[in-house]
Amino acid sequence: MKKILAWSLAAALALTACGGRNQPVPDSGTEEAEAVELTLWTFPVGDWGNPTALSGLLAGFRRDHPNIHISVECLDYDTGDARINEAIAQGAAPDLVLESPERLVSNWGERGLMADLSDLWSEEAAGEIYDSVRTACRHDSGAYYVFPLCMSAHCMAVNYDLFQAAGALQYIDEESRTWSAEGFVQAVEALRAYGVERAAVVYCGSQAGDQGTRALVTNLYGGSFTDEDHTRYTFDSEENIRALELLRNLEGVSFAPELSGSGEVDLFCQGELAMAFCWNGALEVLQTLKYPDMDFRILPMTFPTDSGEPKLQYGIWGFGVFDNRDAERLAAAKEFIRYITGSDSQYGRAVQATNFWPVREMEDLYPNDAMMAEYSRFIPYMGGYCQAAPNWVEARDAWWRMLQQVGAGADIPEAVRLFSETANGSP
Repeated sequence: MKKILAWSLAAALALTACGGRNQPVPDSGTEEAEAVELTLWTFPVGDWGNPTALSGLLAGFRRDHPNIHISVECLDYDTGDARINEAIAQGAAPDLVLESPERLVSNWGERGLMADLSDLWSEEAAGEIYDSVRTACRHDSGAYYVFPLCMSAHCMAVNYDLFQAAGALQYIDEESRTWSAEGFVQAVEALRAYGVERAAVVYCGSQAGDQGTRALVTNLYGGSFTDEDHTRYTFDSEENIRALELLRNLEGVSFAPELSGSGEVDLFCQGELAMAFCWNGALEVLQTLKYPDMDFRILPMTFPTDSGEPKLQYGIWGFGVFDNRDAERLAAAKEFIRYITGSDSQYGRAVQATNFWPVREMEDLYPNDAMMAEYSRFIPYMGGYCQAAPNWVEARDAWWRMLQQVGAGADIPEAVRLFSETANGSP
């Protein structure tokens, strides 16, 4: 009998904490069609990492397609990569993953583990997606390993009240949210004079949150991470060496090999740091919930740069499908993606759940949301999507290891040279 594509979200989903797995519950109706069992694993992209919110978001799938059973597992960025790699090694990769092209294309896609979603890109819903997003979702082979959901610019944040008390607000432009490298140094010095021992840290305990440290270093004196076409890594430059020298020698800023991006964010939200380099709008939502007693105002900022034209890293998040050699599960996974991204109303709700922005032109999804309006000002500062560069997995690993070496006192030009050789695949 031909299978009917449908969805059944286990009732236990709303009761399961992030990080745990749900076992799909068989549908109790009289439908005779054989069920299709799917797994969806999500990295914490706004409420897509919240089981209770997901229960409501996916309720329509359950109603409209009662014979596709979907179980959900919520991952985090500290352990999620290891969790998926373990599943791959065991031959039990999930069907669907919500994450970014840097994993779905540059990692698992590069390894030949993902299903080609080109047929979805030929459909009407894909026609309005921004060209820059389309490019990031496509592998060099021409295969599309991501169908995108949302996008956002990564920025940094400062403790507004602490900056104000230390007299450091004079060094930033509150209207444009920009500042110079000199202003950054003066702000750190003002904070130190006020008694702040740790104004900021260059976290380098892992690759988690590395978009912040990349943007910090390359913006300071106008360096770059890759060429404009993202074909090779161009980090080995006087501008970037100068930026690393500044960060290592500036009192009030320290290298933190014990911290990843999430650890830095926690210290910032606890008031122990005056700045966070790992930040975006969704993080503010999540951290405000995590720290309801936070007693200072957060001012999101671009990274300091002498050029006056900051270039922010940006993120794209979407759905990838592992090629598990099951045609019916693959068809069901694609139907799921069509459902989420098809109609404007459904797609709008799915994007709103991420606390980010759509990847195609739409009416303002946050017309009465002051915080989202605040973060929308960073969209024009987005630079290129360097995560599409070749050898990305090796480059990401070499990046935080290079920062650890710099923090430990290594010769900076030599550390930068070795990083660039590794990133570019040199022997």
